[in-house]
Amino acid sequence: MGSRIACHFANIGIEVLLLDIAPKELLPEEQAKGLALDNPTVKNRIVNTALQTAVKTNPSPVYTKKVLNKIKTGNFDDDMSKIAGYDWVIEVVVENLDIKKKVFEQVEQFRKPGTLITSNTSGIPIHLMAEGRSDDFKAHFCGTHFFNPPRYLKLLEIIPTPHTEPEIVDFLMHYGDKFLGKTTVLCKDTPAFIANRVGVYSIMALLHLVEKLDLTVEEVDKFTGPALGRPKSATFRTSDVVGLDTMIKVAKGLYDNCPDDKAHELFKLPAYVQKMEENKWLGDKTKQGFYKKTKTAEGKTEILALDLKTLEYKPQQKVKSATLEMTKPVENLRERMKIFAKGKDKAGELFRHSSFGLFEYVSDRIPEISDELYRIDDAMRAGFGWELGPFELWDAVGVKEAIEGMEQYGNKAAAWVHEMLDAGNTSFYKVANGVKKYYDIPSKTYKALPGTDEFIILDNLRENKTVWKNSGVSIIDLGDGILNVEFHTKMNTIGGDVISGINKAIDMAEKDYRGLVIGNDGANFSAGANVGMIFMMAVEQEWDELNMAIRMFQNTSMRIRYSSIPVVVAPHNLTLGGGCEFSLHADHVQLSAETYMGLVEFGVGVIPGGGGTKEFALRASDEYKDDQIVQNALKDRFLTIGMAKVSTSGYEAYELGYLQKDKFSISMNRNRLLADAKAKAIELADAGYTKPVQRNDIKVLGKQGLGIVYAGANSMYAGHFISEHDKKISEKLGYVMCGGDLSAPTEVTEQYLLDLEREAFLSLAGERKSLERIQSIITKGKPLRN
Repeated sequence: MGSRIACHFANIGIEVLLLDIAPKELLPEEQAKGLALDNPTVKNRIVNTALQTAVKTNPSPVYTKKVLNKIKTGNFDDDMSKIAGYDWVIEVVVENLDIKKKVFEQVEQFRKPGTLITSNTSGIPIHLMAEGRSDDFKAHFCGTHFFNPPRYLKLLEIIPTPHTEPEIVDFLMHYGDKFLGKTTVLCKDTPAFIANRVGVYSIMALLHLVEKLDLTVEEVDKFTGPALGRPKSATFRTSDVVGLDTMIKVAKGLYDNCPDDKAHELFKLPAYVQKMEENKWLGDKTKQGFYKKTKTAEGKTEILALDLKTLEYKPQQKVKSATLEMTKPVENLRERMKIFAKGKDKAGELFRHSSFGLFEYVSDRIPEISDELYRIDDAMRAGFGWELGPFELWDAVGVKEAIEGMEQYGNKAAAWVHEMLDAGNTSFYKVANGVKKYYDIPSKTYKALPGTDEFIILDNLRENKTVWKNSGVSIIDLGDGILNVEFHTKMNTIGGDVISGINKAIDMAEKDYRGLVIGNDGANFSAGANVGMIFMMAVEQEWDELNMAIRMFQNTSMRIRYSSIPVVVAPHNLTLGGGCEFSLHADHVQLSAETYMGLVEFGVGVIPGGGGTKEFALRASDEYKDDQIVQNALKDRFLTIGMAKVSTSGYEAYELGYLQKDKFSISMNRNRLLADAKAKAIELADAGYTKPVQRNDIKVLGKQGLGIVYAGANSMYAGHFISEHDKKISEKLGYVMCGGDLSAPTEVTEQYLLDLEREAFLSLAGERKSLERIQSIITKGKPLRN
């Protein structure tokens, strides 16, 4: 965990010193080399191994391997004195108070006054660690609980002690939010703080409900996964990934330290979990837990599920549920919750039992773990990946309706909830004039959520600020002369409605506004073009219609670049195909640090047809200087498309050539993305934005380049690295990027390349093997290599 935290600080450009204990004995291979314990390599073996192990994990803790240059390693014996040159010391040692105190005693010897000291403990009371330390140490000491993996899980709990200076708390809340990209949640120094207190309660309640409702592992994971707005790993798979021992440790800690908790008995382990602990079936770390991966007689991988009654592993059973079927066509998560609440089968029954118990639990935890209800929701969304926090879920079901159901199931909401309803307040949250407010219990009024004035949340603006919409997009006035166009198709795929909406937004912005942002609050920016539409047109051989659709796509990309107002694209998470092509043509890309960008059209048997191939040819041209650079630039750009490379971070998107220097910025906190994009659009407008001129000086290599491309494709095919159809697509891609079979290097226009791109796309879309690939994506969600 310490290595992963170090990696994340390095991700944002911070110089990090990572220290660990020195080994107490030599490894056999070290003895064989005649090394001694005082050898520097031996003394740093533990810290270096931990860092190397972290970096090798998938997904990676670093945005790009280059950030590792920011991390220096050392050991407690030799290098503790070096902390005098650092501004923040984070302790991430074993969960043992005596050991932690010993480390802090060393830290105090060497730290300079004013240095921040924080602990990443998940369970030990924060105030106990500071006992015996100096006043300056105590004033600058705090708990900072990162959730693992720290790059991906957004929660950072801040737990001050009575001695922590208020400005230190304010700094950590702000720094964690803006620079580390975290949802920072202020916690009280109570057992397990907020997220683990509520999250482990929720898991333990489910573990007990399994027996009561006669549920299987497969049923629980199906009922508590994405359909409920929870991670795909749901309940039992998450336990396997995290480690059953971790959950058991926290549950036992809560049982021991929360004797007055009404749910105290729920923190006792069910018999089947006790048996799993005895058997060391702890999940992925022991190769088996609630699931076990095996090989069939034919050598195929099979994942078995644990039968909780017999504790034997059996093939997974398909889960059927009328309630789940009813939720499938419902995109709006809050509306799905109403369907779950009324479900007549096991899915509905589990939802009511677990949700009603959760509602009682969180209402009782105020003010014990938090004075404000929104902090509990923030913690569960950011720490456990819930799309709706407990109080948001309660609102979705209906506060009054849920209370009536709770009483039938033996649950009771806290008195303050009844008082809220009696006063005529029917929800925990409400939106007024574009501002989201929460119910403040002490004042019995609604207050604006702190910090959200720095965010743009489209959900809060959509009702009153939408100036135009169709079935695929909404155009929203962000104020200050800036419009935003958001997609709201499935997976934010790009079809006719989205193309129409973007052009309408540019028309409106050019006439009455100063700039445009293309961004949304969806789970992903865009999964690319609507391949279903392409498939249907190709199967029906509607070539004129498909040609027109591709031309409109290209023209829209070109309008994004050559409009008379600045256009800023704000991608996040999946930004594939057409979503990437729009980004390639933006005046500026304001992207989330977690942006997975790529031109992936090869996977469906075509080449990028919305201007992406043209744009890569243009960028390769701008890199041409001498013959060697010409070949390398063409080769690099060609392979990025040909291998369908997708960035693993916003920073890697630049390394892959999807972003241009000085034309992109990165928002560490996704919540700030749209506000940052709006600010960039204003900056460009205020700087006297001038409409760019279309390029007519793009150098293409013609036959000289085709020789390089065709030779490479033939070599790959001969070596059985690619299929015959891959070879054909590669040659089509190369033909476009080289400007066709021109006899000599020539300067061409953008439109010339767009026409070649569109012709190649259409010809490939008519190929049977391309249609098979598209069909595989549509029907199975998996690429087909044929």
